[in-house]
Amino acid sequence: MAMTYSQDGIHLTESFESCRLTAYLDSVGVPTIGWGHTNGVKIGMTCTQEQADAWLQQDIQSSVNAVNSMVKVQLRQQEFDALVDFTFNLGAGNLEHSTLLRLLNAGNFQGAAAEFDKWDRAGGQVLAGLLRRRQAELGMFDTKDDSVEDA
Repeated sequence: MAMTYSQDGIHLTESFESCRLTAYLDSVGVPTIGWGHTNGVKIGMTCTQEQADAWLQQDIQSSVNAVNSMVKVQLRQQEFDALVDFTFNLGAGNLEHSTLLRLLNAGNFQGAAAEFDKWDRAGGQVLAGLLRRRQAELGMFDTKDDSVEDA
């Protein structure tokens, strides 16, 4: 059964993505606009807040779809949300080829959790913002929700 991104997950993504209505180069030189949108972006582009918000929803849905299709084990909502934010930030291809996903799908949740902090680099450089984001995702991933029974 496909999971959906919670409001807590959306807040996590928005807390690390500032909304900019004029295209800029991200930390590794990728043209970006809105809430971290990169598809088809060229420097000089502008958008409205409404367009930025629409792109955010599309980009989140793309990440939701990727996590739902790649993860083969049952997740708690917080684990799913952490993985969607990870995928939103790093791309579905990085999730697909990650040790994190391999360990998770093998049922090794603790090993998968230990992989988050390894994704703190951009262009080969450790970025404090990426490390903070991975730590926030890990915190969400490791949160136990007593209202959900263990599978």
